[in-house]
Amino acid sequence: MQRHTKIVATLGPSSNDAETLERMIRAGVDVVRLNFSHGKAEDHMNRANVVREAAKRVGKPVAILADLQGPKIRVGKFANGKTFLEKGQSFILDAECELGNDERVGLDYKELPNDVKPGTILLLNDGAIVLDVEKVIGAEIHTRVRHGGELSNNKGINQKGGGLTAPALTAKDMEDLKTAAAIGIEYVAVSFPKNAADMYMARTLLRAAGSNALTIAKIERTEAVEPQTLREILEASDGLMVARGDLAVEVGEAAVPALQKKMIKLAREMNKLAITATQMMESMISSPVPTRAEVSDVANAVLDGTDAVMLSAETAAGKYPVEVVETMARVCEEAEKSYPNTLDQDFLNRNFTRIDQSIAMAALFSAHHLGAKAIVALTESGSTALWMSRMHSGTPIYALTSQQDTVGKTALYRGVFPIAMPRITDSSEHLLHEAELTLIKHKLVQPGDIVVVTVGEPLGQSGGTNSLKIVKIGG
Repeated sequence: MQRHTKIVATLGPSSNDAETLERMIRAGVDVVRLNFSHGKAEDHMNRANVVREAAKRVGKPVAILADLQGPKIRVGKFANGKTFLEKGQSFILDAECELGNDERVGLDYKELPNDVKPGTILLLNDGAIVLDVEKVIGAEIHTRVRHGGELSNNKGINQKGGGLTAPALTAKDMEDLKTAAAIGIEYVAVSFPKNAADMYMARTLLRAAGSNALTIAKIERTEAVEPQTLREILEASDGLMVARGDLAVEVGEAAVPALQKKMIKLAREMNKLAITATQMMESMISSPVPTRAEVSDVANAVLDGTDAVMLSAETAAGKYPVEVVETMARVCEEAEKSYPNTLDQDFLNRNFTRIDQSIAMAALFSAHHLGAKAIVALTESGSTALWMSRMHSGTPIYALTSQQDTVGKTALYRGVFPIAMPRITDSSEHLLHEAELTLIKHKLVQPGDIVVVTVGEPLGQSGGTNSLKIVKIGG
């Protein structure tokens, strides 16, 4: 059985070397995440080259996702590196303070005093420390500690209920988009978008830099989960990431599981992608086995219908980068065995306005009821394969394409397996013959197997899928 849910792994000190990365790809990595919060442009370019070389040696398509840092809403530095806040004590967040002490600390985000007012609740260090704002005097935010603890340099700040005005794209992000374009990455994840305008801006900047990368909106602000806003953000994006860390801090951890299900469901309904992220197997940073709760978390994301599950510190800084990928792959495969097939029900009351989308749906229906071995999308842009992957049929979808960027992009689509093949435009017969040879070469089919094929005629036109063929291999 092929695993349909994709695995995103973050590069870092534990996984930068070619040998480890190659082992991770063999273990199941489909997409590599470059975290632009760390490192310089040259570092990311070098890492991307290592990824591509490793993927080439393994012989597996691997996409690259550039994850932008976004606005740094953090405390500044302390003279002693940290302080300890006691419950009930007063503490000042001071935009003009250079080095903090036991009474106050500076701010990386200088506009924070303009965003808060008496009664605002600020959450520091992923919600471990809670401060109640009592008053604002100029650049100083005077607070009272509700929940204390150790506070060290550069810890993050969230506002309960959202409302911070920091723009999603900083000057650094705009430069990083140029780097991402130069690298030729397939995906860009935008941190902390508040609305669709943030995503439109990211796409505009990417296109201006010469990139056709797909954009992923990281949903981690309270404003972004409002139903209408979320729909608008998705319309302006190619997919979303359920970024559960900051989201849990802003909306409360108890609200996240239901939001995750709603976001993934909406993404699939809108023909968009979904990645589920944050602490999926966090214990495996230092342990060779996950907790039972982590196994259930990954499995539930698969059952929710996510396209991909993501590893962060587990592969970037953990002791077991290869083993955690192997474990996640096993959990995904097992969960997929229980994924309900509701294809016939999903087709009820559906209307299609595009010919290529209608062909995609017809291919799913035909393959399901014929018991076809595979569905083959002969595709230029990958759109047909994406539409097919929004419904669960249990039949593997092979995206055969001559476009290298399409090979990379479709590596993230759930249930889609990209394969590069030569560009053929002289005749459909030649193209179908080459497709059959390619499937046999990769040992995906054998003589006698039924395969459902979608293709566009005339050949070579993006968005032109208009034909469905049912082929018997070797027939």
